[in-house]
Amino acid sequence: MTDFFFIPSLWSFVFALCCHESHRSHISVLCVPPDLREIVFVIQSQSNSFHVRQAEKRRADLLKQAHGLTEKPPVVLLLHTLSDNEGDWSILPLLPSLSQTFGKNSSWIVFLEEETNVRMVPLLQVLAKFHKNREWFLGKPLHDEESTIIHHYAFAENPSVFKYPDFAAAWALSMPLVARLANKVRDEPLKSDFTIDLKHEIALYIWDNGKGLHLTAVPELCTDPEDSPDVQHCATTLSKDPPLCGESVNKEDIFVAVKTCRKFHSERVPVIKKTWEKDALFLEYYSDHTEPSIPTINLGVPNTERGHCGKTFAILRRFLSSAVPDTKWLVIVDDDTLISLPRLRVLLSCYDPSVPVCLGERYGYGLSQGGYSYITGGGGMVFSREAVVRLLNSGCKCYSNDAPDDMVLGMCLNALGLPITHSPLFHQARPEDYAKELLAHQVPISFHKHWNIDPVAVFNKWLRQDWRSETSGERDEWSKTEL
Repeated sequence: MTDFFFIPSLWSFVFALCCHESHRSHISVLCVPPDLREIVFVIQSQSNSFHVRQAEKRRADLLKQAHGLTEKPPVVLLLHTLSDNEGDWSILPLLPSLSQTFGKNSSWIVFLEEETNVRMVPLLQVLAKFHKNREWFLGKPLHDEESTIIHHYAFAENPSVFKYPDFAAAWALSMPLVARLANKVRDEPLKSDFTIDLKHEIALYIWDNGKGLHLTAVPELCTDPEDSPDVQHCATTLSKDPPLCGESVNKEDIFVAVKTCRKFHSERVPVIKKTWEKDALFLEYYSDHTEPSIPTINLGVPNTERGHCGKTFAILRRFLSSAVPDTKWLVIVDDDTLISLPRLRVLLSCYDPSVPVCLGERYGYGLSQGGYSYITGGGGMVFSREAVVRLLNSGCKCYSNDAPDDMVLGMCLNALGLPITHSPLFHQARPEDYAKELLAHQVPISFHKHWNIDPVAVFNKWLRQDWRSETSGERDEWSKTEL
């Protein structure tokens, strides 16, 4: 990151540019240099030690840049430290506190992810284009090509009409908007019990059935790689690769459990065998019927049409038994999950299996009313051995065999005070259910569902390539080709 030194003429230059641009736009602008203390940065951090380190690095970079510009640094908050409320990651329950604490002396709240690189001077230039006393919702817009289950089929007639922010590019709320939203959160209970795709749900909440604001697109909020030649205008960028924390986890450290049933032995299991089974050293198929040709193992739990809690807890118990190899990690997937185990092994190098780790795509239930987070099962659930030990030692169990296993596990983990660690690289749905621009800057680990797709082709397109063996240019070219 470039070091900036505080030179009065720099401010003159930056905001002369701002004023010049304002005359070319239709935005009403007051070209007054914002005091950095008027900006509150909120890093959407997590409590896992790896993510704390990532967030601390991001905070240090922001403060270093600010120090080079002025002696008045901005406030930089780590989301996971703000309270003990499990629902803070869903942002909306946090707004009343942010409004009360910073409303009088701040003009903007800028949210960013751990991997979001911020270029402070261009960001200040961007914010100066928008009148701080008006309501603004700023971001890089995403949209759906078709209506999707993860967004409850919203805007089914024309899904692309609704825009929501790509969190990786950073997004910003002006303080007048924060104040209004905070009052709304206080006065009106949040209507949805489930938090599934937070960025879409926040945009819906702010839009308020057409009575509120649409997202304002800001071209300077980018998700291009930081070393791309196209980022000169960008206030934010991304690192070109996922984080590397050392050597990939060994194959022998991972045990994979596949949940299946008799009716899918001939339909779904062959897909796994054609695609990712070969990447697993230790893998077992658990079914309601023993079929030696696969082979499957009958755990004595009847098949259920939904939930599968009984089967999942039987898998947890078997993982700690002498019946299977003693491994550091347990991965539980559905029989229609598509997953890249080599990419998962790279990711797991960042986590300590000697402590409780529960990793996957995080959903929430009742987060505004003291609810809990959980790993949605279709994208794959990853547990360290210590996490499984603590779960089973707690006495937690299913209230019925067909209870939703992922949600029951979430309740148990919440009661134990064990956090869910979120990775956006796990996906509960198919690639076509996500915005193209979102997937363009990801190296996905999993997708889920075979509905209306060729699952082998989807695996080969999205999950077969090993990004470590490709150059950055090859990956960029591949992304353009695939999208």
